Amino acid sequence: MTTILVTGGAGYIGSHTVDRLIHHGFDVVVVDNLMTGHRQAINSKARFYQGDIRDQDFLNQVFDRESIAGVIHFASVSIVPESMKNPLKYFDDNVKGTITLLEVMHKHHVKRIVFSSSAATYGEPKRIPIKETDPQIPTNPYGETKLMMEKIMQWSDQAYGIHFIALRYFNVGGAKLDGSIGEDHSPETHLIPIILQVALGKRSKLQIFGDDYPTKDGTNVRDYVHVLDLADAHILAMKRLLNGGHSDFFNLGSSTGFSNLQMLKAARDVTGKPIPAEMAPRRPGDPSTLIADSTKARKVLGWSPKYDDVHKIIGSAWRWARKHPNGYDK
Repeated sequence: MTTILVTGGAGYIGSHTVDRLIHHGFDVVVVDNLMTGHRQAINSKARFYQGDIRDQDFLNQVFDRESIAGVIHFASVSIVPESMKNPLKYFDDNVKGTITLLEVMHKHHVKRIVFSSSAATYGEPKRIPIKETDPQIPTNPYGETKLMMEKIMQWSDQAYGIHFIALRYFNVGGAKLDGSIGEDHSPETHLIPIILQVALGKRSKLQIFGDDYPTKDGTNVRDYVHVLDLADAHILAMKRLLNGGHSDFFNLGSSTGFSNLQMLKAARDVTGKPIPAEMAPRRPGDPSTLIADSTKARKVLGWSPKYDDVHKIIGSAWRWARKHPNGYDK
């Protein structure tokens, strides 16, 4: 059985990917420091090691003990406004953590890594939809760290033969369809769970940051992809590397843009709740429109999203939110 190490496997996207890997017959090892992840989110069939990927001694022990064929790397901090206020935290966690991970992989002759990059590497795009070959000019430190991680992997491939696939995702939403695992951040900064917290009565209203963007209704436009479709893309990417595929970059999105006001309306439709909302000032570092051209992932990886309707994405998140109104048990 092929063993895959998942860093950040107790997090939102990581835990869904661990669950899907096990469903597809992989043996899974999870490394997570539980700073933002949740122990309860990890499938019980995975082996869990609690620790920080910046701790080289800890990582070496995991690689010594396990026969790892490939790594899926999620472990990072990822809140754009926080990165604007505290950039050094982001360079330390994301860049230093990736360097340490690659050093340990090189030492243990592990040559395959799938890595969660971001649409934030593009910054304010020159054209929509965004292609993988478009300029990468980040507008915030979070996006800058993800771009640096991509470049570090390119040089590591050239020097050590560590093949990588960088998956640049757009906005992620939804939950496992039975509502058993889902999105639980503290503080919560993502639009769909915040809207649903208002629907549950846990917040009094939704704040929409900016209504003067050059978009159809003045609010930010984003491309939403279901977390299960995203998880399956990581598995397709890992299978490609295991079968001898070379390093590459892929956008992951639905290729359709929805504004914040459109998402609010869809959530009202799904939940049947009024969901009061108000306009608030723009947040620094927020591009107006991000929509993926994911043609390459569909052609090369054979990726075919099953849940790219925003009502399905919000519906599965709503199922999780109603089952777990306070998130995972603390």
